[in-house]
Amino acid sequence: QVKLVESGGGLVQAGGSLRLSCAASGLTLTFSYYHMGWFRQAPGKEREFVAAISRYGANTYYADSVKGRFTISRDNVKNTVYLQMNSLKPEDTAVYYCASRGAVTSGSFYSEAPYEYWGQGTQVTVSS
Repeated sequence: QVKLVESGGGLVQAGGSLRLSCAASGLTLTFSYYHMGWFRQAPGKEREFVAAISRYGANTYYADSVKGRFTISRDNVKNTVYLQMNSLKPEDTAVYYCASRGAVTSGSFYSEAPYEYWGQGTQVTVSS
C-alpha cells in the first residue's frame, strides 16, 4: 500500500519559515523512480501546483508565486521529499500535499493529472 505522509506544517508569522517533509512508503518501485511534487489548496480555491523535482533531483520546477522563496529537495535514501518555505506570506496559507508520478508518465510537472499517489496533506497557516 502506497503511503505519502506529509509533516512539518503549522502556524507561523509572516516572514517566517517552515520545512515540510513527505515520507514515502509502499511504492511499487524504488523511490528514485518517481518524480515528486508539492501542491496546495487554500480555502475556497482549487488545488494548485507549488513545486516539483525530478527523480534524481537534477531538475526542479516552481510556481511563479513561490519562486525564490521555496526550495524543493529530496533524499532518495530516506525516501523523503522536502519543501523549505522561507519568507512566508499570509497568501501561502493552505493545505499542502505531496504527490508522486512515475518517471515515464507523460504530462507537465505543473499539472495534477500525471501524479498518481497523493498524501493527506498538512496545514500551513501564515498569520499577518
